[in-house]
Parts: sequence; structure tokens; C-alpha cells
Amino acid sequence: QVQLVESGGGLVQAGGSLRLTCAASGRTVSEYGMGWFRQALGKERAFVAGINYNGFSTYYSNSVKGRFTISRIVDGNTVYLQMNNLKPEDTAIYYCAAAYGANWGSIVSDYRDWGQGTQVTVSP
Repeated sequence: QVQLVESGGGLVQAGGSLRLTCAASGRTVSEYGMGWFRQALGKERAFVAGINYNGFSTYYSNSVKGRFTISRIVDGNTVYLQMNNLKPEDTAIYYCAAAYGANWGSIVSDYRDWGQGTQVTVSP
């Protein structure tokens, strides 16, 4: 089993940037797709971005495309989410997840392991 720990969340003004980090331990995730999801208060957990095992394939939700970038250290156990031009509607708890297979998925059930989440709050 893999443990995932997110960090880098915080409070930022609209238009600002944050970089989230997901560190994996217990088992390597270098052979698996990884994803970032978020859950706003009162809403369901939603897909944000995904990356395949070697970093060559990425995918973003329409709401963050062009503003967020997912990346990973190849053959390593760290995944990043660079978030630029943040908006108040980006406020949520952000979760890192490891997929069952080598590719990313866009739904919760595509992922086996989850972190505890990190809060991102964007003020107007």
C-alpha cells in the first residue's frame, strides 16, 4: 500500500499561484498514473488533472486548462500541481491519488490510493 501526502496548500489572493506537492511512500508510484482531484464545500470530489506513469500524457478539466500544470519526477515518487491565475472558485480541498494502472483516469473509481488532502483558499 502507498501513502500519499499532499502539501503546499494555503490562502492566496485571486490571480496568485500555488504549487502543490504529492509525496508517495511505502510503495513506488513510478509505474502508475497519478491524478489531482478537488472537493469544494458541499460538492462532490471532482477531477482536476491527471498524468500517466512516464509523464508523457496529461489531461485537465476544462475549468483549469491553461492555468494548472501537472508534472512528476519520472521514476520518482513525487507529483506536482502548479496552479496559476487562481480564482475564488478554485477554493477546495485538493487530493492526490494513485491510479490502478499506468494511465491517468478522470473519475474517482480509477484511483486506488488517496492522500488526506490540502486546503486551498482563494480570496477575491
